[in-house]
Amino acid sequence: MAELADAPDLGSGTEMCEGSSPFARTTSLSVSSKRERNTMAEEVSQNKNLWQKWMDIPLVLRIVCGIIIGIILALTIPQAGDSLAALSDFIELLGKLFTTALKAVAPILVFFLVVSSIMNAKTAGNLKTVIILYLVATTLSAIVAVIACQLFPLTLVWPSTVDVEQTSPGSVGEVFTNVIVGMVSNPVDALAKGSFLSILFWAAIIGVALRRAKEPTRTFMEDMAHATTTAVRWVINVAPFGILGLVYTSVSEAGMEIFTSYGKVVLLLVGCMLLMTLIVNPIIVAVCLRKNPYPLLWRTLKESYITAFFTRSSAANIPVNLELCSKLGLDEESYSVSIPLGATINMGGAAITISIMAMCAANTLGITVEPAQAVLLCIIGALGACGASGVAGGSLLLIPLACSLFGIGNDVAMNVVAIGFIIGVIQDSFETAQNSSTDVLFTATADYMKQKKQGKEIHPGKDAVAA
Repeated sequence: MAELADAPDLGSGTEMCEGSSPFARTTSLSVSSKRERNTMAEEVSQNKNLWQKWMDIPLVLRIVCGIIIGIILALTIPQAGDSLAALSDFIELLGKLFTTALKAVAPILVFFLVVSSIMNAKTAGNLKTVIILYLVATTLSAIVAVIACQLFPLTLVWPSTVDVEQTSPGSVGEVFTNVIVGMVSNPVDALAKGSFLSILFWAAIIGVALRRAKEPTRTFMEDMAHATTTAVRWVINVAPFGILGLVYTSVSEAGMEIFTSYGKVVLLLVGCMLLMTLIVNPIIVAVCLRKNPYPLLWRTLKESYITAFFTRSSAANIPVNLELCSKLGLDEESYSVSIPLGATINMGGAAITISIMAMCAANTLGITVEPAQAVLLCIIGALGACGASGVAGGSLLLIPLACSLFGIGNDVAMNVVAIGFIIGVIQDSFETAQNSSTDVLFTATADYMKQKKQGKEIHPGKDAVAA
């Protein structure tokens, strides 16, 4: 009886428990799901904070750390034998991924930058003189670089795994034939294969054709140029890992001697840039103004060159240049356009980098550079520099364009780009400083020329109030 009496209670308890269990499970799942979402949100927030901390570290410092760590690993891991073979392969993979990513994005970047630049190019009034000065100085920079490489031929050192089988054209006629045929090749195929001469040609044609395009089309092309530039920034921001892998591979295979080779290239690059900054550009100003150019040069060096050297960005130095132009009493309608424009097309330092790295690649592969090729390199180096990206190290991505003139394949050219990132710790600072400081130099020169024609007395380099 007691058992029978107890039975309904058990049954009732069981039924109650079963009846309430779906609600209990729902509540439990809801709490669990909320906890999981909170945990995921915290993880995402932590990842964002970690990425932001990484981005806050100057790129130069990150690259230097990558180089140092790569050297240390290259001097220690190979000595351990097969026990760390997997780690060695992984480190080498970092370098391969980096060069492959550059190889993929560079053709698209060049195409959209050139189209956008030509499509939006404007010339009016005093701005024409400024643009002419920009282009003359950029072309002279390429010429100086090519002459310097002829006088001091240098070679590069890269991993032995790189395929360096290249052939030199047999005659001048063959050079021009290859250039012309390559220029008019299929643009879609050129983008896929990285044929930069064809990309540059078709980008220029399309850019001219779009000069009368409607605003939505122009906006789309500008957005695409901005998007590809952003993609390049992402790749460059992880460059320290790729450089770590490249340095590891190079040092483990060729030893510390690679830095002797790189050091010579840096000296040649910096020497050419200083020659342009301190001698050639002042001569251009003196010819235009018939006055001593150095008071104006020293002013630009003091207030623009130094800041650009450390920021390593022509775009970031625009406010500094605008303020200096205001102090000099220049025409605001002119410099408000010419200074931002100069940050895009006044790329003498970039022309030097592109030309020298291409010449060094040709020397390394044993390719004889004919005079006709040297002339074409000066032109391509100047034109390519005008399309250099506004990001740190952007000119390096245009090296394959110049290398293609010598028949150097894209795979080898991207290894030259990677070497450029290694030496870019020094090279890019001098390059940006030259580029940005001459924006003010030539903007002021054009303005002073205009004042002279109006019969006004000019005082180059002095503040408007002091003058």
